[in-house]
Amino acid sequence: MTAPVFLADPADLASAEFTFGGPEGRHAAAVRRLREGERLDLTDGAGAVAECVVLASGKDSLRVEVLRRYTVPAPRPRLVVVQGLPKGERGELAVEMMTEAGVDVIVPWAALRCVTRWKGEREAKALARWRSTAREAGKQSRRFRLPEVAAPAGTAEVAALLSAAALGIVLHEEADAPLSALQVPDDGDIVVVVGPEGGIADEELAAFRAAGAATALLGPTVLRTSTAGVAAAAVLQSRTGRW
Repeated sequence: MTAPVFLADPADLASAEFTFGGPEGRHAAAVRRLREGERLDLTDGAGAVAECVVLASGKDSLRVEVLRRYTVPAPRPRLVVVQGLPKGERGELAVEMMTEAGVDVIVPWAALRCVTRWKGEREAKALARWRSTAREAGKQSRRFRLPEVAAPAGTAEVAALLSAAALGIVLHEEADAPLSALQVPDDGDIVVVVGPEGGIADEELAAFRAAGAATALLGPTVLRTSTAGVAAAAVLQSRTGRW
């Protein structure tokens, strides 16, 4: 059975033996009910991993011993997905699937045709949900480098990301070339823009093309914005050799 993954303080990961407490330790002890002799993997979410065994279990913490430490290197090239804000809970669905597929950075984008709008307190709550979803999906999928969920970006900021990328891609239904045919770099950032349900506006597309982005067709079918990102990630993971 695969050992469960939990997030831990980097200082604890450097110890030979320690008490694993806090919310994560409580979950391991009270919800997962890990007991003496069982294995678990602890990570700081930034690549550091400690393979541990439970020495003793308490009500809301575990005493653990570190068996082995190692560091997972950052994948190259880095995969960044700019996600047009979906409606309702489809945003969290998109984040969950992209996390499982290995996307490194997720950037919420308030496109012109987005029905959903993040403003004020709503923005803070929505961003917190996306980040929580990425964290939990990362643990579930045994990712030792959790994806970054960036602050919401406007079109000008997305254009700047595309301009600085090793490869900038805008998924668009009128593109001539399929995503699978694009030449991918060995290093740097691949930035993929996924439009909202209403599509990418002409002025947004013009700005992205001016920033050097290529347009690409994902496939012959129409995908929802919440599934296009994970589908694109799967293609690019294979093309870059990360999968």
